[in-house]
Amino acid sequence: MDLAYIKKVIKLIEKSEVDEIEIEEEGKKIRVAKNRNSQPQYFTPGAFQAYPSGQQAPAASASPAPSPGPQTAQPAAKPEIKLHEVRSPIVGTFYRAPAPDAEPYVEIGQNVSVGSVLCIVEAMKLMNEIESDVSGRVAQVLVENGKPVEYNQVLFLIEKA
Repeated sequence: MDLAYIKKVIKLIEKSEVDEIEIEEEGKKIRVAKNRNSQPQYFTPGAFQAYPSGQQAPAASASPAPSPGPQTAQPAAKPEIKLHEVRSPIVGTFYRAPAPDAEPYVEIGQNVSVGSVLCIVEAMKLMNEIESDVSGRVAQVLVENGKPVEYNQVLFLIEKA
């Protein structure tokens, strides 16, 4: 990343309603945030809606409107939930189970302890077991079975016990 590119990103953030952005490119990572004390916000796949070219997104209101659908599963009264990210230590292919016909190592909602095998990342025909480094409950599996993963990509979110 060159300095001109970083300056462009900063100007875009200043002009937009986005509070922060994190970009990783060729092993280099930058994070630009409007508010110095802002906490990183993570978005799930599908959190953004694409609009056909020529069509604009509806104007953002001052307060976010509740999205339709069953989102009552995460009550706002529990801010003390700490999510731990389990990241891929290598580039490879993600597998949730030891064999195609076997049950997955873990399911969402399942309790895990330190050292529990969560998945396999295959790299150069070697099957590398990825173990949990914290005890807790599996909150999300962020990668589909059989999909490629990058180094340091978040694979699982675990609610710390």
